[in-house]
This record gives sequence, structure tokens and C-alpha cells, in this order.
Amino acid sequence: MKDCTVHIKSFGCQMNKLDTALVASALRDAGFRLTDDVKEADAVLINTCSVRQHAEDRVFSHLGHLKHLKQHRPHLVVGVIGCMAQRLGSTLLEHEAVNIVCGPAQIPQIAEMLRQAIARSDEKRLAVIEKIRQETPRDGGDLERFESAYGVTDEQIPHQAFVRVMRGCNRFCTYCVVPYVRGPEACRPPEAILEQVKKLADAGVKQVTLLGQTVNSYRYDDGGRTWCLADLLEMTARVPGIEWVRFVTSYPADEFYEQILQVMAGSAKICHYLHMPAQSGSDRVLAAMNRHYTAAHYLELIDRARAVVPDIAVAGDFIVGFPGETDEDFAATVDLAKKARYKNSFIFKYSPRPGTTADHRLADSVAPEVKQWRNVELLAVQEQVSMELSRSFVGRRAKVLVEGPSKKAHVNPAAVQGGQGTCDGSENESCRLGIESAGAGLQSTTAGASTQEDSVQLVGRTSTDSIVVFHGRAALAGCFAEVRIVKATPLTLFGELSRR
Repeated sequence: MKDCTVHIKSFGCQMNKLDTALVASALRDAGFRLTDDVKEADAVLINTCSVRQHAEDRVFSHLGHLKHLKQHRPHLVVGVIGCMAQRLGSTLLEHEAVNIVCGPAQIPQIAEMLRQAIARSDEKRLAVIEKIRQETPRDGGDLERFESAYGVTDEQIPHQAFVRVMRGCNRFCTYCVVPYVRGPEACRPPEAILEQVKKLADAGVKQVTLLGQTVNSYRYDDGGRTWCLADLLEMTARVPGIEWVRFVTSYPADEFYEQILQVMAGSAKICHYLHMPAQSGSDRVLAAMNRHYTAAHYLELIDRARAVVPDIAVAGDFIVGFPGETDEDFAATVDLAKKARYKNSFIFKYSPRPGTTADHRLADSVAPEVKQWRNVELLAVQEQVSMELSRSFVGRRAKVLVEGPSKKAHVNPAAVQGGQGTCDGSENESCRLGIESAGAGLQSTTAGASTQEDSVQLVGRTSTDSIVVFHGRAALAGCFAEVRIVKATPLTLFGELSRR
């Protein structure tokens, strides 16, 4: 829509970030112009999350701000899309700021909804929310066509992209709202995924992350053959131009697990990183959560991963203060966290979600101050483990994919302002420093040397997902570089570009 500007605000997980990128691409194709400044927008879309109450509270706070903005700009159109839109439905239209409500399964319609809302002079409001179907069309319907058409690179991180391989979830963990707002599992056809990856590689993407709520559950039966995640990883790694392949998030299960580990061990392009939430170390709490494993089985899965892929980095998730969680249950969680030796873990206080089994059947019995204490305690345990693992990098060299300039200043007194970068020889002219392709090994050259004047603080990640901060040329964004680690904190490594 010519001259109409849209501002998009996104909350939540990588699935939401991917949906936001798809919507942005579709809106551009439809003639809208995107803006980072809400004050110059004709329309504002908020892509929402419902996993925790805090996420919904942030959305309502943002809507309160937009309500005041609309007092001065009454023609501003505000749309709420995503999981919160699906959960609350048309009741969101009762909010004075909201003109449009659109569930995650209906995002292919968002451009047309915006056109209608902007064109209307009256106050009629629009909602497109469908009841989550128990059966999803095998071809994915409009969503598959939308995904294939608008699967794009991550604009915020050069040369990286997310590719959804499946939608929805069948696990029905008692605390989780995802199956109710995203629907049942539906796996995309492998040929559609491969075609999308090839297009991304042709556009200069070097790293692809395969996404699924429980990505290791991917299973696609076609003509007598069963495709699993290991097959997707292998075929993605073979696409020319793709250097690194990641996948998130995995559910602790035996199905296809050995195949995934073997493919990971056999390919230098598949990152040695496994995000596998435990949620609790107490078997009693795990059963109440409807998690189909024990703490011992979970630790066995991690041991198997490290036996096949010795340098694998493992990340986890925990919920503290689940209904009925005792001091003994929490102690078991602390014990599991120590034994698992996560690179990092994401720790959350239990938040009742309307519509879930836990909310229906279990009283939120753990006091807020106890939840807070357990959260802080578990974070302290994780911080100690993360620090020990980070220190092991000091003095070593690491290959990193540079994401770009740091968004916040990191204190790194050991950093060297000079040094030179290594580049992968992509067609990006800003990246061409006369250096051989990363696929042929990292080599340095004085052609890429940085001076103190043109050096900026950069952020990159290793294949095991460690964050590395160092100084170098801004033109290294999207390139591979070799960095010598000189300092470590629990969550960040500091280094200097290699001078070989």
C-alpha cells in the first residue's frame, strides 16, 4: 500500500521472531513501508507471546502507550497478532487501542486486514481468529505457501536465517499454552524446506537455524520413506553456501536421538549445540508437568550426546515454583543442573496460564517470595557452572560468525583495537578482504587489518553458541573470523582477532 508505513513490535520466542520477519516481508511485497519509529507509522502491529503472564503484561503496557498516542493520532491502526491474539481472541477488540486481532494461523491475511482497516473511516474493527483444528491439512495450506514465499534472512543479523520445519506441539505439558494457541504438530514437506534453504543460500545466508516447538519430533512420511530431523540436518548441510546449521528446541526423547547425534558428529557444518529443556530435576514434578521422562533418563540423554559429540554444548530450561514443588523437589533440580553442566540455562518462575491443565487442576501453591528465592538460587548455580566452562576457552582460538556491532558496550580491558579479520569470501562487497573462503579454512591477511580509528566492538558466536565480544571492522558483520579468547565471564567471552 503506497506511502503507508507500518511499525512492528515483537515479543516472545524465535518462532515469533520468524513470524515477524515473514509478516514484514509480506507487507513490503504488498507495498507497505516499514519503519522503526512508531511516531511516523500509519499502523502498528504487535506480535505477541502467551507463554508467561509477564509477556502478556508487557503487551498490555504497550497498548496503553498506543492508546495515548491515538488520542493525538486517531487514524492510527493498531493490530495484535500471534499467540496472545489467539488465546484472547476478539475480546482484545474491547481495548480502546486495538483495531485488528489476528491469530498465528491467519497471518497470511494480515496485509489485506491492514488495507481494510486503514481505508475505513468508521470505527469498525477486524478479527480473524480460527478455532485450532485437531487436524492440519497435509500441505499446510495458506501457511505453507506464505512461509515458502516470504522466508527471508534475518535483517538484524547479516547472513543468518531461521527456517521453520514444523508447527504446533502434541506434548500438552500441563503448564504450557502452546498447543492451544499454535495447534497440533504439522511437519513441513522436506522438499519445501530444502527449496527454502537453497533460496536463502542464494541470497547469501551462511547459517540456517531449523525451528520447531519440539524440533527433534520432526517426522514426515512420504512414499514409504520416513524423514526425521537428522535427514533435514544432513540435506541442509549439503546446500552450497550454507556453512553452519543449528536446530532448536529439542524435547528429551529417544526417538531419532541417536540419528541426530551421529549426523551432528559426522558434519563440521552442523553446530555442536543442543538446547534441551529439563524443566525440573524432580521426578514427581516432571510427572505433574506431563513430561515423559525421569531426571535419570534426562541425564542419560546428555551423557549419550557427549559420548558421540564430545565438545557439544548443552543449554536447558527450568521452571521453579511449579504447583506443589517442595524444598526437596527444588534440591533435585539444583542437583540435575550441577550434573548436566549446561553452557547456560533459561530459568523462569511458574506462571499460571489460563486454559492449561495445571491452571485447571493445580493450585498455584508456591509463594511468590519462594519462587523468587529459588529462581535466584538456581541462577547462581548456573552462573558458577557457566563461569567454569567459559574459563576453559581462555587462551584458545575460536571460529565465530560475526553478528555485527555490539548493541551495548561491554567492558573488555584486554581487547586489542587492532588485528585483522578473516572473511568467507561472500559476494557481499563489504566482506571482501582478499581472504579465502571459510570452507577452505580460516586465513588472515593484512588486507583486513583494522586500525584504531575504524575499529568497533563486534559480537559473534561460536558454533557451540558462545557469545564472543571483540574489536574489528564493522564490515566483518556476516563473516567468519578467528578470535583468540583472552577473558571470560559466565555468559560472554572476550577476545582479539587472530594475527597469524
